[in-house]
Amino acid sequence: MNDSSLKFLDLGTGPATRRIAVRLRTGAAPGLFWLGGFKSDMQGTKAVALDQWAEAQGRACVRFDYSGHGESGGIFTEGTIGRWLEDSLAVFTAFAEGPQVLVGSSMGGWLALLLVRELRRRAPANASVAGLVLIAPAVDFTEELMWKRFPPEARRAIETTGAWQRPSQYAEEPYVITRGLIEDGRNHLLLGHLIETGCPVRILQGVQDPDVPWGHAVELSSRLAHDDVVLTLVKDGDHRLSRPEDIERLIGAVAEFS
Repeated sequence: MNDSSLKFLDLGTGPATRRIAVRLRTGAAPGLFWLGGFKSDMQGTKAVALDQWAEAQGRACVRFDYSGHGESGGIFTEGTIGRWLEDSLAVFTAFAEGPQVLVGSSMGGWLALLLVRELRRRAPANASVAGLVLIAPAVDFTEELMWKRFPPEARRAIETTGAWQRPSQYAEEPYVITRGLIEDGRNHLLLGHLIETGCPVRILQGVQDPDVPWGHAVELSSRLAHDDVVLTLVKDGDHRLSRPEDIERLIGAVAEFS
């Protein structure tokens, strides 16, 4: 059995200091690098299934929680796309070795694309990106799927008080959407121009997804004009795509990179 361990990475200074929890499985390349969704964690169904598959295949796997999520430190309402990208880049730099398949779910799909862009700029010596597998990728969601769709009272609350409590079907407590999250998101928008990853991209998208419309995935695919892209629409699929048949599709997409 390959080794799997919990490690911690300290990031930031002063008020921005936070401890990032990382679960690391050693193994063969290409390794899997998991990027979770908004308010989700690395113990979710898809992340655990990927880790179990990696163990069975003798593959390396890195999972982690963004600051303010799961086992990591930090405060969720202080989180932004920029901060979570910083978390992702730091974990990748510290723990990824050799070629990696970035697997991003929902917000993690956006962060995967931002991460691969940043890695192309930096060209780290220890690791590279062999492919992307994106599950219901919520690219630019703070602007396209939140701000532009929020009712006037929600926008007013965010602008005047700095936050709005958005009801969620995934948790009993509402999600607190901050002005910082919305404003910082505008610094990381991707859909207004071509996106070049330099690697194959596989996208899984549920047609019945109430949070990320399937047309959003089609638009993203059109921006990946120079890449090898396969978009799979799951006719009865929801946002989470966590059913056994969905997990099978996910593993099938990941297994393409071997």
